Amino acid sequence: MIKLALVIPTLDRSGAEKQFTLLATRLPRDEFDVHVIALTQGGPYEQELNEADIPVTIIGKRRKFDPAAFAHLRSKLRELHPDIVHTWLFAANAYGRLVGGGRPPWQTIVSERCVDSWKAGWQLWLDKRLISRTDRLVGNSQSVADFYQQQGFPADRISVIPNGIELPEQSRAGRDELLRELNLPPDAKLIGHVGRLARQKRVGDLLWAIQVLRQADERAYLLIIGDGPERDALIQRAASLECAHHVRFLGHRSDVSKLMQLLDVYWLGSDFEGMSNSLMEAMATGLPVVVTNIPPNRELVQHDRQGYLVDVGDGVGFAQFTTRLIQQEDLARRLGDAGRQRMSEEFSVDGMVQAYAALYRELCAKPQAAFRRTDSS
Repeated sequence: MIKLALVIPTLDRSGAEKQFTLLATRLPRDEFDVHVIALTQGGPYEQELNEADIPVTIIGKRRKFDPAAFAHLRSKLRELHPDIVHTWLFAANAYGRLVGGGRPPWQTIVSERCVDSWKAGWQLWLDKRLISRTDRLVGNSQSVADFYQQQGFPADRISVIPNGIELPEQSRAGRDELLRELNLPPDAKLIGHVGRLARQKRVGDLLWAIQVLRQADERAYLLIIGDGPERDALIQRAASLECAHHVRFLGHRSDVSKLMQLLDVYWLGSDFEGMSNSLMEAMATGLPVVVTNIPPNRELVQHDRQGYLVDVGDGVGFAQFTTRLIQQEDLARRLGDAGRQRMSEEFSVDGMVQAYAALYRELCAKPQAAFRRTDSS
């Protein structure tokens, strides 16, 4: 039995946390003894973990460096005495490696989920200093792996394990009710975006795109699902672009999966990502997609096969390709079906879980000395 401690900052409802929970709950119970540690706080996914009888510990970190949380985490790991500590996202990656010291009695894996160009200099410096305490870095896309190799992480200790996605049942039931709820006409064409309203997502570009698109086809409406620090500014931008009538800000929704089923096209305008869960969910639903031409998106979308790739900031490109999709139903169906098939064949949850299980077995079969290097690596 492999004892596994999975550590993440929170159990909020977000992309990394969803993948984390899928992994924790799907690993074979006859081979893996899983304990989850949330460094800062719990969240909605705590319930799913509890229902799966997976123990959850909340550390309660309150500051960037919290000595009490540091001591609590170290004590908990010593109590659990795991074979592997697998951390996710920056705070957990840092704390998990720091508490282990230079020679922990476990193997250490860190998961990086994004091309983290947002990181400050001190964060990249800390990442580099902790390389010697890392047995394996896992990126959820080749783009993430390439980014961390460029930061100095040895290529022979980097693995790529893509996100896993479940294929939902396809159903348009509830579309009429949604149109009435949003005060939209019966023939409306719904373009959706799901994500945190943060600068990285470049939702302002999508507002410009819907302004261009509505002039070509008045049936087009943009549904923005999610919340974040840019919300107020984006509402003001929609008003200034005179497209507010064709935009609905829906905020956080607990029925995102259902809403995805009711869309006609999915948009993602980010200038950097890791591997977008929302894009994968849209493709799994069978939606044709129009997304920015950045490396992580190219790992999911082949131009004119599952959707279309446009340059970052190219609102006109978003509008042009979407006009084609909402006016040619056969084309939209063909691209959407191709995306759903690709998710099923190449990005299944079972495949993701099996890849992590194989990695855990590999690391447990070899001593730390076979993986570790000095800080000068």
